[in-house]
Amino acid sequence: MRKILVVVDMQNDFIDGALGTPEAVAIVENVKARIREYDPADVFVTMDTHTPDYLETQEGRNLPVEHCIKGTKGWQIRSDIAALLPDWHVYEKPTFGSVALAKDIAEIAANEDIEIEVLGLCTDICVVSNALMLKAYMPEVKISVDPSCCAGVTPESHEAALKTMQMCQVGVQTE
Repeated sequence: MRKILVVVDMQNDFIDGALGTPEAVAIVENVKARIREYDPADVFVTMDTHTPDYLETQEGRNLPVEHCIKGTKGWQIRSDIAALLPDWHVYEKPTFGSVALAKDIAEIAANEDIEIEVLGLCTDICVVSNALMLKAYMPEVKISVDPSCCAGVTPESHEAALKTMQMCQVGVQTE
């Protein structure tokens, strides 16, 4: 069984930048430890990627905080995490979930048995979006999330997203 790890948006702006939280900072060491458990060829990474006109987009009008503008420090994956990640499986995405990521992993699943673990930021937006998209593309593949490797916009929305994923048959790991 091949085990694939999806690392969602571990970017400076979500950790300690424009949209950072103490909870996001607190998961960094857990995330690094989990990445080290996987073969680099089995690690896939997403990056929230916006353009300078972000505030003019639908998302920008609903979340009027500039973040993850391509080329900025906030857009970059935190350096100690980036050092652990392969650069050949990086998916820049202008929205919450990555269709390209789901399609590419579904191609792998068509040829071999896999399990997928999803972790990163933010549980209640991009983690849940990617987990559910992966589940939609691969309903028979075991997909899980480790709450200790995720953080939400708030602790309450983190918990709500975990419940949502659990209801949609994404496994929520327990300690």
